[in-house]
This record gives sequence, structure tokens and C-alpha cells, in this order.
Amino acid sequence: MAFMPWGDALKIGIDSIDAQHHWLVNATNTLHDEILRDEPRTAVIGEVLEGLVDYTMNHFIVEEELFQRLGYPESPGHQAEHNRFTSGALDLLQRFESGQAVSVEALEFLKNWLTHHILEVDRAYVPFLKAHGIT
Repeated sequence: MAFMPWGDALKIGIDSIDAQHHWLVNATNTLHDEILRDEPRTAVIGEVLEGLVDYTMNHFIVEEELFQRLGYPESPGHQAEHNRFTSGALDLLQRFESGQAVSVEALEFLKNWLTHHILEVDRAYVPFLKAHGIT
């Protein structure tokens, strides 16, 4: 079973955002699987971490541009959540690049944050976006 299974429970009902969330969940699972290998490959871990950071930032930009264009009233709070996650993910990448191992605890941070963000924070904007024709 996957570390962070993807399924209908994590879908918010906006196809483009669901696809991005799915990618993030898959990358988190790939990182988890690599860390638990008998001999984790640091090159793979580095690539996945860099990809997670880059993809997350791009995902946040897409959401934030939608919020700005449509005038989403909760945008400042949502953006603050994005900033906290970006800071944590960058810290994880920088610690890895300085020679620290990525721990399962770090993966729990990713999993818990993504789950909370998708199920609570992102779900809060769905009615607003759908009312503006975003599906």
C-alpha cells in the first residue's frame, strides 16, 4: 500500500488542480519508497525533492493567479499557507543538500501538510471557483 494513497477522498473536483495534487502525492510516495530502500539512492532523493519544491511552487502560482484574477476573498490566508509549506520544503531540500538524510518524519510533514491543505484549505475555495466557472 502506498504511503499516501491517492483516491477520491483527496479530489476537490477541479480537474487541473486534482491532477497537480495527484502529481504531488505520487512524488511524496516515490520519495518515501526511495528512503525505505535498503540502499537509498541519494541522486534519486535529490531529484524528487527538487521536483517537489519546483512543482509545488508552480502549483501555488497557478492557484494564486486564479485567486487574484477572480478576487478570492480568502487569498491572503491561503497564500500564507503556501508560504509556510514552501519554506518547510525548501528547508528539507537544503538540509538534504548539506548532507542530512531525509527522515520518515520529514515525509510525515509532507503527507500531513498535503492532506490538511487539500482536504481543508483547498476545499474551502472550491465553491468560489466553481461559481466563477472553474471546473
